Amino acid sequence: MLMNRAERVFTIFDAAVARPEGEWAGVLADECQDDPQLRDEVESLLAAHKGARGFLSSRRSLADRTQLDATEPASPALAPGTRLGAFAVESFIGAGGMGEVYRARDMRLDRHVAIKVISPAAAADPRGRARFTYEARAIARLSHPRICALHDIGHQDGLDFLVMEYLQGETLAARLGRMALPLDEAIRTAIEIAEALAAAHVSGIVHRDLKPGNVMLTASGVKLLDFGLARLRSPGGSGPPLDLAGAAPGGTGSGVILGTLQYMAPEQLEGKDVDARADIFSFGAVLYEMVAGRKAFDGDSQASVIAATLSATPPPAIVTQPPTPLSLDRVIRTCMKKHRDERWANMHDVQLQLQGIVQEGMASAVQWTADTDRRRRPAWARALPWAIAAILGVGLLLVLGRWAPWQTSPPRAPSWLNVLLGVDGTLATTDVPFV
Repeated sequence: MLMNRAERVFTIFDAAVARPEGEWAGVLADECQDDPQLRDEVESLLAAHKGARGFLSSRRSLADRTQLDATEPASPALAPGTRLGAFAVESFIGAGGMGEVYRARDMRLDRHVAIKVISPAAAADPRGRARFTYEARAIARLSHPRICALHDIGHQDGLDFLVMEYLQGETLAARLGRMALPLDEAIRTAIEIAEALAAAHVSGIVHRDLKPGNVMLTASGVKLLDFGLARLRSPGGSGPPLDLAGAAPGGTGSGVILGTLQYMAPEQLEGKDVDARADIFSFGAVLYEMVAGRKAFDGDSQASVIAATLSATPPPAIVTQPPTPLSLDRVIRTCMKKHRDERWANMHDVQLQLQGIVQEGMASAVQWTADTDRRRRPAWARALPWAIAAILGVGLLLVLGRWAPWQTSPPRAPSWLNVLLGVDGTLATTDVPFV
C-alpha cells in the first residue's frame, strides 16, 4: 500500500532534519540504500524545507507566482464503471489542484464514497505524489464529525487515489453565490467551522487553504474539506513542521504561493512561516463574507487583492449589514488583524466568542418577544390583570379583617362564685360575679 511507503518517506525526513544539514547525506545513504526513488522523494522534502523563499522576494511575475484553483478537465480520466479495487466509479464530481474527484460505490460495504485520484501532472513528479500522500497523512490524523473522513488509500494501474467520505450537499461557495446567509445561519455555520479548525489545530495541523469552496454544507452540518495544502508536525509534535505543499510543483520552494488570494493571511502572502493564526485570519474573511454578502478583500486584479489584504481594512460588517451585532463585528475584526499577534490566540477562543453571541441573542430575543407581546395586546387586555389583582386584594383584606387580632370581642355572660363570710372571719358561701 502507498501509505506504508509514505510513512517511510516521512520517517527518513524526520531523522534527517533532526540533524545538522551537513549530516543529511549520511542519513539518506544509510536509510535509502539501493532505493533511488525513495531517496529522491526524501531529498525533495529536504529541499523544500531548506529552500522555501518569501513570496515578495521572488522575481517571477505575479501571475506565475500564484496558483489558484484548477479548472475542470476537458475529459475526466476515469469513465463510469471503472474499478479501483473494491470501488466502482459511478460519476465525475469535480477537479482540484491535485487531482479529480469521483463518486464511487464501495462494493464490500454497499455505500457511496468519494475517490480522489492524483492528476497525471502531479503523478509524474515524485514531489507531487509525495504531496498527495501528505494530504492523506494529514486527514488520517483527524477524526472529527466536522471533518471529511478518510476511508482508504491505494494504488492501481499507475493511479494513486484516496477514498473518502461521500458528502451530499453544497459548498459554502455555492451557497454564497446565491445570497448572503441569514445572521443566525451564518453564526451557526461559523461555529461548526471553528469547531473543525480547532480540532485540526489540536492535532498539529494548519489547513492553510480555508475558503468557502472547502466548506461543505450537509444535512448534518458543516464538513471541512481538502487538506492538500495543510502543514503538520511529525508524529508526537516533535521536530519542525512538515510542509510538503512547498515541495510540489508550484510550491513555495519555487517562489509560488499556494492557496486562494482572497482568504490568505498577510504572513502567508509574504512567504513567512505560518501557524494556526493564519487559519484564524482566513476564518475571519470567510465569516465576513457570510455576514456581509461580499468578500473582505477583493479587486480587479491579483495585485489589488494582495494590496488590500496587506494594507486595507474592509468596511465593518455592521455597516454593510446593519442588524449585525457589535460583538460579532468585533470577533470578525479581531480575526482579520494584519499582525497575527493581535488576533485571537486560538480557534477555540473564537468558537467560545461565537457561542456567547448566540446565547446573548437568545436572551435578547426572549426579552424582545415579551415586550412586543405586551405592546400588541389591546387596552382592556392590558388592564385586565390589574383589575383581577385589585379584586383579589380587596377580598384578601376582607378575610384578614375578620380574623384581625384587634377586632373587639362580644361581651361574655358572667359566671358566679358563692362565698360565705362568717362574723368571726370564717368563709361562708355567697354568690359573687366572676368574670
